[in-house]
Amino acid sequence: MEIDIALNRVRVLNDDAREHFTDGRIVVTPGISALSVDDQAEILERVRTFDDFAPDSDPYSEHDFGAFEYKRKRIFWRIDYFARDGVHLSPDPADPYVTNRVLVVMLAGEY
Repeated sequence: MEIDIALNRVRVLNDDAREHFTDGRIVVTPGISALSVDDQAEILERVRTFDDFAPDSDPYSEHDFGAFEYKRKRIFWRIDYFARDGVHLSPDPADPYVTNRVLVVMLAGEY
């Protein structure tokens, strides 16, 4: 039961970070930043509203990865969990007081 509570908390925190761009930072790779400002804005909006979570791309149900097509390009996004120092991994991704989420948006070829 405790594992389910922690998993649900991670999922809620991930969805909140992705939907509202809160709790951490957003990183776009060079491939994304080379696109037009309008394309970047549309890609970020698609990340923000993403809801196509599937067992093969989200096996732990954490809502920490997604992929979609945009203008014949495959786009990936993922959320990584870092400690508040920004260097080490978070000791507990379910605890927002010890975790910074980093949302990375990239072209599939940059993964």
